[in-house]
Amino acid sequence: MPDSLPTQTTPYKRVLLKLSGEALREPGSEDNISPEIVSRIAKQIAQVKDLGIELSLVIGGGNFWRGEAASARGMERSAADYMGMLATVMNALAMQSALESQGIRCVVHSAIEMKNVAEPFIRKKAQSQLRKGHVVIFAAGTGNPFFSTDTTAALRANEMGVEAIFKATSVDGIYCSDPRKNPDAQKFDTISYQTCLEKRLQVMDSTAFSLCMDNNMPIIIFNMNKDNSIIEAISNAHWGTIVKQEA
Repeated sequence: MPDSLPTQTTPYKRVLLKLSGEALREPGSEDNISPEIVSRIAKQIAQVKDLGIELSLVIGGGNFWRGEAASARGMERSAADYMGMLATVMNALAMQSALESQGIRCVVHSAIEMKNVAEPFIRKKAQSQLRKGHVVIFAAGTGNPFFSTDTTAALRANEMGVEAIFKATSVDGIYCSDPRKNPDAQKFDTISYQTCLEKRLQVMDSTAFSLCMDNNMPIIIFNMNKDNSIIEAISNAHWGTIVKQEA
């Protein structure tokens, strides 16, 4: 662990990290994936593993393709969504390669069968691999069109029995309004599911959010763009915003 980081402790034993596909891309670059950025993320995940945490990931595919946007431009929605699922597999393989270069055992589970590059998703097998210390990356969404990778994250988190979902964004938590437009926007340290619904705060899409709310799955929103953001979010309760039952 880098010398600049203090000794960390965490209440979590098993978590799921949700990354956007855009997080793997250098802003302004024509490259869909930045190997340097993927490597930096892998190094942070190695720090999380040093804490003894069982970690799984879901990565979006927006750096390659957005099914909903393609559908709005006239493409048949199911086909567009399946293309987006394949984009998440590419991101998963890039992250797997970077993690393995850090000496971390990693396996990709795909909801769409593609035996040459990933294992088919089997819940019990994925749980066993987590217990053995593997990082498990869930790719290809739920395997069905019309569902986002946010929904995939919520579904897999509940299936794996994780203690919290950590969702990386471009802001450092949930605000009452967009902090990039309103400098006086108030940040919430904790907020309830109900308040998010009433204020129509876009934590996750409605299906994903309902899954988390119905199963009391905490969601921690944090800024991916800060130094050591992943390790800090998981070990520091005040790093982002926690969405949970009545706050």
